[in-house]
Amino acid sequence: MKKNILFTVSLLSVFCLGQKAVNENSNLPSVVDHAVQRMVEKPVINAVSIGIVYQGKEYIGHYGELEKGKSNTPDNQTLYEIGSLSKTLTGTLVAKAVLDKKLKLDDPVQKYLSEDYPNLAFNGHPLRIKDLVTHTSGLPKMLPLEVNPILNDFTNEKTPENVNRVLKNYKQKDFLRNLHTVKIDTIPGHQFSYSNAGIELLGAVLEKVYHKNFEALLKEYLTEHLQMKHTTINLSKKEEASLAVGYHCDYNTITPQFTALPWGSSGNVKTTLPDMIEYIRYQLKRNAEITESHQPLVKVDDSFTSGYAWRVMTDEKLGTFYKHHGGVFRAQCFIYIIPKYDLGVFIITNQSGINTAKDMQGVLDEIFEKTSVL
Repeated sequence: MKKNILFTVSLLSVFCLGQKAVNENSNLPSVVDHAVQRMVEKPVINAVSIGIVYQGKEYIGHYGELEKGKSNTPDNQTLYEIGSLSKTLTGTLVAKAVLDKKLKLDDPVQKYLSEDYPNLAFNGHPLRIKDLVTHTSGLPKMLPLEVNPILNDFTNEKTPENVNRVLKNYKQKDFLRNLHTVKIDTIPGHQFSYSNAGIELLGAVLEKVYHKNFEALLKEYLTEHLQMKHTTINLSKKEEASLAVGYHCDYNTITPQFTALPWGSSGNVKTTLPDMIEYIRYQLKRNAEITESHQPLVKVDDSFTSGYAWRVMTDEKLGTFYKHHGGVFRAQCFIYIIPKYDLGVFIITNQSGINTAKDMQGVLDEIFEKTSVL
């Protein structure tokens, strides 16, 4: 059955791209509409929201329908799960802690833990804060360890349910107990291996140095500095009603919300498109903690360097830029921060499959190409 697709655009500021456009009649809204509409027309994609800041101007677009056949287009009040984009928020807090002299990148993590963890070292080289924030710690992808083989079977219809079952009631004390069983098998700081567990541990470190609950610390920072008043980890009953539903792979049933992690610092943040616009604006301002968070800390290969949870990349035309992908079992997103062009883009869809990232990247590539960014 052909999908009933609704397209709506909330244009905060319509503007022409001038000399950076494909031709003098081109403008960003039409470029974005064309690229996103082609994505929404794909059989498994339902809704897409996109936010752009370009040379100080803003654009927000909402497309499709959140639930199949219900014509409920997302809007500026829709809360989305941004998954691993949460890590960039945590990275920003770590950068602030460095500038506040609350911690140092070369500090051993053990310094901020109440229990003794002799296992968080290899051949006399202790696991450091820098290793956690750059994904070079050697910690596993997830704790508890039993989650990892389930995650490896990503396309299984039961995978979201099985992961939530294991993580249900998995608290900070359980995480810290399991941390004793981890074995580091290489010198920390040299081998990139993406680790949610490492970023969760940073949540514990930040709580220790600021003497505040991680979520409270995050919300205080976001509301004070960025006016991101609708970004949170745990939802109230009222907020639950605004949370976007979503779909796993090509299954037609609504996928349950990703369960709470011990701190939520690696993947539990929920936010709105207007809040993400504020986040992009803040990244482009490059104040002290943003400049620090964009520092390239560990070169991974010729394609990127790992920063404070950001992928720091360099392209001949883009210059140095910062990106991150996020995903849960029912949503995926991308953020790009490109200072050379005073450009930032956030895109999210309420579908999470093996081709979702590629579909979103296709949208971004078309936007960049038609604005002569690429």
